[in-house]
Amino acid sequence: MNINDIPLGILIFALLILFSLSAFFSGSETALMSLNRYKLKHQAEKGHTGARLAQKLLAKPDRLISLILLGNNFVNILITQLATLLGLRVFGDAGLAIATGILTFLLLIFGEITPKTLGAMYPERIAFVAARIYATLMKVMWPFVWLLNLFTNGILRLFGARNDDANRVALSHEELRTVVSSAGTHIPQSHLDMLLRVMDMESTTVSDIMIPRSQLQGLDINDDWNELEEQIINSNFTRLLIYSENLDNVLGFVHLRKLLPLFRDGHLDRERFEAIIRPAYFIPESTSLTQQLLNFQEESRRIALVVDEYGEILGLIALEDILEEIVGEFSTVPSNQTREIQQLDDGSYWVDGSMPIREVNRQIGSHFASEEANTINGLILEYLESIPVPGMTVLIDDYPMEIRKTRNNAVKTLIIHPRIQRATTEDDE
Repeated sequence: MNINDIPLGILIFALLILFSLSAFFSGSETALMSLNRYKLKHQAEKGHTGARLAQKLLAKPDRLISLILLGNNFVNILITQLATLLGLRVFGDAGLAIATGILTFLLLIFGEITPKTLGAMYPERIAFVAARIYATLMKVMWPFVWLLNLFTNGILRLFGARNDDANRVALSHEELRTVVSSAGTHIPQSHLDMLLRVMDMESTTVSDIMIPRSQLQGLDINDDWNELEEQIINSNFTRLLIYSENLDNVLGFVHLRKLLPLFRDGHLDRERFEAIIRPAYFIPESTSLTQQLLNFQEESRRIALVVDEYGEILGLIALEDILEEIVGEFSTVPSNQTREIQQLDDGSYWVDGSMPIREVNRQIGSHFASEEANTINGLILEYLESIPVPGMTVLIDDYPMEIRKTRNNAVKTLIIHPRIQRATTEDDE
């Protein structure tokens, strides 16, 4: 039977079938390559058949691409031949040019742009169905796919590219932050915030969140015993820091839980008090919060003293301080205590100079940074390189900081006014 004798209706129907196959190959390729690999892995582990097949195919992308392009190019060649035949039969000699123009338009719209757009919009719906088809085609077309890969991988090696490099899906710290941040409505915002804080712990050291030495409160073991008893009774802390003469000679900590039975039975005296002092636990200032959390667990400790390279005590950190970095502030501070930062009616903030820079940034949305200082007081001293006086205003990162009170060569209190909004200039753009 001569091909020219085939009815036009059958040729048009065959052309539609070929266009559908071309759309399938184009759309499924985009859908498979658009799949979220981590979500795909989760679905595959839950037993989703389509996800498992897609994951297996994507494990060897060179084979998958070869299979898809082999099918797509074969179909497109048939479309070209069939469209040319139809053009010649319908329009005569001019049909070749007409068929080429129409074919180019139709292939772009129905064979490439539309199916690829759908594949990008609904990757899972299309990819999981296509994966079942490709899993079967891969077995049938394996000799041809293997031959194509033999040539293409050889060419890639000439340019120094290795197929194994394409399968690496490990994320850097910043990339993982981006993935977590873009989780959107799938995870509650409070959970997202905690995940981001956990990731920040590796780059945050104990010196960033410790209670500075100037704020440490403790008991001098050399004080009169009656005075010590009075301090113990009126203490707001469950763990008491014990030192001899000054903080450079720390003896350790005493837990109130061990003192209460002695108080109750009337057996508490200096000798018994000294006997229950637990030696202090010291850690270097450069320890990351992630590592210190593990250290607390390993050492069965909840509190540690932070020291510098010379062994001088810089501050104190407790397990609760690290947990607050993850979940936020605990509401365990008595209501009658003064807050370290308060928002005023005009939008400015009253701030204690000893407040950590990180906490100020977190509460007012600023981005103050310093390589040396950990507190707002330290930031101001580092910026001015001198001791400020009450009434002075300093501009740091476009935030006017009004010094309200100083004590012992340090900023005690200040007001941080709203950030100055600078006009955008052509140079800024």
